Amino acid sequence: MSEVAVGQAVPSFTAVSTHGELSTESLHGRSVVLYFYPKDSTPGCTSQAQGFRDLYPNFAAAGCEIVGISRDSLKSHANFTEKQNLPFPLISDPDETLCQLFNVMKLKNMYGKQVRGIERSTFLVNKQGVLVKEWRGLRVAGHVDEVLQAAQEQA
Repeated sequence: MSEVAVGQAVPSFTAVSTHGELSTESLHGRSVVLYFYPKDSTPGCTSQAQGFRDLYPNFAAAGCEIVGISRDSLKSHANFTEKQNLPFPLISDPDETLCQLFNVMKLKNMYGKQVRGIERSTFLVNKQGVLVKEWRGLRVAGHVDEVLQAAQEQA
């Protein structure tokens, strides 16, 4: 499977999530925000999830679904979803299939050591299944508002 690029259709995929099985086909007909994050229940990831949660009604009004993706297990996702009251699905990608498709696996410095992990990234897919915008290596502050504005422009 080749990597996805802006202006191209997102290749077909099926994945397990906290809301059951998700596929590109099940998401067609509405815009979708796919956001990749490093780890459940860490400060930055929690703040980002809360931002998407708090603006979820605005995304829904724009006809846009939100889907979070990390390598964490479904059990970890279920706990995170319950604790943060997240209304949107979280995909478990332990084999990094979607991470590879969207090229979000990077070497990062953590406590002076190089570690391989998910680079915080967000992708906006339009109703036709085409990737229209991407944000890579982003900072959490203000990010969700920027994504919402782009989603509203797609509505």
